[in-house]
Amino acid sequence: MINLDRDRSLISKNISAVRVKVKLTNAIDEELVSRGLLNPNLLRVYEAEALIDSGAVRTAIPVEVCEHLGLRIRSQEIAKYADGRQETVGLTGPILIELEGRETIEAAMVLGDTVLIGQTVLETLDLLVDCKNQRLIPNPENPERPVLRV
Repeated sequence: MINLDRDRSLISKNISAVRVKVKLTNAIDEELVSRGLLNPNLLRVYEAEALIDSGAVRTAIPVEVCEHLGLRIRSQEIAKYADGRQETVGLTGPILIELEGRETIEAAMVLGDTVLIGQTVLETLDLLVDCKNQRLIPNPENPERPVLRV
């Protein structure tokens, strides 16, 4: 199960949403380009302003973004919302996610109408949410590059 629990009441109490520019790339296309098996002009990329949601575990993309990137739905998973609702959603093939000069690869849930970045990307990229200044910042302990925790 993919848990999307988050406290929506916090957002309504003067904590503004953090949005950042994100570049999403079909990771399979990117690998094929790097091996010389795909023309770089055919690399499927999508740039957007993403909502950072540290209460969400996984990343989510709208169906239109999934289609633009040519991603395959690899499985169906259950998404659980903060209000207790559950729904079955598609989980994509690999996406290269680039933000704040850092990158990672992961699958995304297909749902909603905006690109949403959750905890798994923030943890992997070692980024922290600065709600007061509405931005992401590198972990001060590792400002140069992410350090993965084992």
